Amino acid sequence: MALDDYVHGRDERAVLERQMRAEGRLPPGQSLTLKWPVLHDGEVPRFDPATWDFRVGGLVQHPLTLSWRELTALPRQQVTSDFHCVTRWSTFDNRWEGVPIQAVLERARPQPEATHVMVCGHKGEARYGYTTNLPLADLDRPDVLLVLCNHGQDLDPEHGGPLRLVVPHLYAWKSAKWVRGLILMDADKPGYWERAGYHMRGDPFAEERFG
Repeated sequence: MALDDYVHGRDERAVLERQMRAEGRLPPGQSLTLKWPVLHDGEVPRFDPATWDFRVGGLVQHPLTLSWRELTALPRQQVTSDFHCVTRWSTFDNRWEGVPIQAVLERARPQPEATHVMVCGHKGEARYGYTTNLPLADLDRPDVLLVLCNHGQDLDPEHGGPLRLVVPHLYAWKSAKWVRGLILMDADKPGYWERAGYHMRGDPFAEERFG
């Protein structure tokens, strides 16, 4: 890239950023990145497919425990969506592949009084050391996936592999890495970052960064 192009905003990143802003896809306060930065609290956990499972409990009619083999045998779906981090970067047209969260919810059958969900994942080796809360309506959407692949490749451990949640319409801290379970609830409760002052919902287009 020529220095003159960079100075005058003609580099690839700046051109794409202007395009995304013009299309209304870049939330306020965000900048486009061509990379996928790695951010998380704690070490990357170890993964053993023989002992790994995914659980759904709380206010459901059919509590679930799915082994790695059972979960990965569920039908998969591909979704292309944008991804916005609360630290002010955004990536666009991410090609995700994974298990639709609606397929899991259909098996667990939330009870009528269930309104919110606590998503549980690893913080280092602590299985439920990371949590984040969501309205059930924000989780129960066709574009929300338990992601196994990104751009045709298995999700790497630093980005949440083997399995992460992706909730594309909310800030990325709601898309829990190394996800291991869901708890259905009848009221909203703060998760890990929410207890530290982050917003309870996290809509990037409303700049819901902090509570």
